[in-house]
Amino acid sequence: MAAFATIQDVTDLWRAMSADEQTRAENLLPVISDILRRYAHKVGKDLDEMIAADESGALATTAKAVVVNIVARTLNTPVSGDVAALSQYSQSGLGYTVSGTFVAGGRTIFIMKSDLADLGLRVQRYGVIDFMTAGGDD
Repeated sequence: MAAFATIQDVTDLWRAMSADEQTRAENLLPVISDILRRYAHKVGKDLDEMIAADESGALATTAKAVVVNIVARTLNTPVSGDVAALSQYSQSGLGYTVSGTFVAGGRTIFIMKSDLADLGLRVQRYGVIDFMTAGGDD
């Protein structure tokens, strides 16, 4: 199956990339697209069918934008050696304390809830229990 975005889309919507970034992005595009297909499958949807059925073409454009955002986020997450990037880092003195929060929790590709929501793949659950009338006499 084809990726939802191309290298040209990444360049047009994000920025020009170095040769190494282009190679990495080329490898990321089909992987990210398939990950999104799996998320869709988990919620009982077929993303390719949804895109084909959307006469306006808005979902195809949204899928392209989401894939480009994930590629950009992945390429912007620096990994040096065996240490992943930190989104938050703090130090203390005297008693010496160091703490940090990893950007992606050990993952190189991470899909945000907003990415899934943009594609209509977030499962919404609802329900209310009315404790005042549940099991009571009306």
